[in-house]
Amino acid sequence: MTDKNTVCPLKYLANTFGGKWKLPIICILADMSPKRYSAIKRRLGNITGIMLSQSLKELEAAGLVSRKQYNEVPPHVEYSLTERGKGAIPMLTAAAQWAVNEMKNDGFSPNCTECQAQV
Repeated sequence: MTDKNTVCPLKYLANTFGGKWKLPIICILADMSPKRYSAIKRRLGNITGIMLSQSLKELEAAGLVSRKQYNEVPPHVEYSLTERGKGAIPMLTAAAQWAVNEMKNDGFSPNCTECQAQV
């Protein structure tokens, strides 16, 4: 077990937001309206159901995403950012702006097709 007093902040950041799908999921939820599982999956396109479920569970365990289950007919689940998740948006926006500037310097045309972020 790692001593909580000796964790590198950048490693913590990478563990919290790392992986191929966590940031795009947060990007989709950043408009602050709850989203159903199927809507998230549709926006991400080529993610498998297992990977989406796993990523959502990890984001929920990290306290960034909340899951609300509606026990009605038909039953459904909605996901949204928690206050902690919303608190990460300014940092992620700044990181995305840095990436946009660097991409343009390197001759790329920034365009987020997965979550349709405004760049």
